[in-house]
Amino acid sequence: MTRGILLKAHGGPEVLEWSTLELPRPKRSEVRVRHTAIGVNYIDVYDRSGLYPMKLPAALGREAAGVIESVGSKVKSLKPGDRVAYVLSSPGSYTEARNVPAERIVRLPPSISDPQAAGIMLKGLTAHYLLRRTYKVKKGDTVVVHAAAGGVGLLLVQWARHLGARVIAVVGSDAKAALAREHGAHEVVITPREDLVARVRELTHGRGVPVVYDSVGADTFYPSLDCLRRLGLMVSYGNASGPVPPFSALELARRGSLFLTRPTLFHYIATKGELNRAAKELFEVVASGAVKIRIGQTYPLVEAARAHADLEARRTTGSTVLIP
Repeated sequence: MTRGILLKAHGGPEVLEWSTLELPRPKRSEVRVRHTAIGVNYIDVYDRSGLYPMKLPAALGREAAGVIESVGSKVKSLKPGDRVAYVLSSPGSYTEARNVPAERIVRLPPSISDPQAAGIMLKGLTAHYLLRRTYKVKKGDTVVVHAAAGGVGLLLVQWARHLGARVIAVVGSDAKAALAREHGAHEVVITPREDLVARVRELTHGRGVPVVYDSVGADTFYPSLDCLRRLGLMVSYGNASGPVPPFSALELARRGSLFLTRPTLFHYIATKGELNRAAKELFEVVASGAVKIRIGQTYPLVEAARAHADLEARRTTGSTVLIP
């Protein structure tokens, strides 16, 4: 048995219940992780609300850090006491302990704390694939980053600057603008006070940018397209304002033969090798100091509903972590 947050019906934050959950022995290729820190992400809101339907009842959460308590009979590369972290495509980390496939576990180096790891497994690996694989950012590029004061946004701002890009950060308030600048944004656009498209065109002398990273969704989709240069890439990787409604592919042609992708992390870390390589590069860039992890707020695990309410109200900055 373990304790955690259980979802019995889709709805608002109030549907999250503190409950006792069954926890069987680890299977032969699993390890049991006692959680010390649990990451909160917008995908958890999608799961809770029903945007991403799942079989209920279920626990929420995709990432966590902790210590291995026990291992299955076929697990040879990990042992009790190892500090580890994980991110999974299936929810269930809003618990005090969880059984996890050993092949999805990464060891934590001493340079990465448990709260840091819980705050960057999903967000940091997302930033990695967006910058290093979906569009390989290079020196001299200008990139637009939406929700730049959020968990993924702050990582994208820092990492893109480290790679030599000029970063245009898009935020919703003066406080978030200051945070984005503090983390390396060259330019900041505060919406809806400023016209995003006009400002980006002004900053790029009318040319537009090669790539836009947009986690907002419906509200910013067309303005993001209009920020792109000819043959530019629109990376729509989130739905904070709701999913993008259906549209004609001719819209891409009209704006300069644009490219559009709707990626997800788990296709980029589908193999153990891909996961290990991405985590290694992420941990190295954090250890070097080029990318700093900002834990903006922590909550007791039992108060996960409050964390969700704050996240949806855009009262959070950086990463949000639950502590069992």
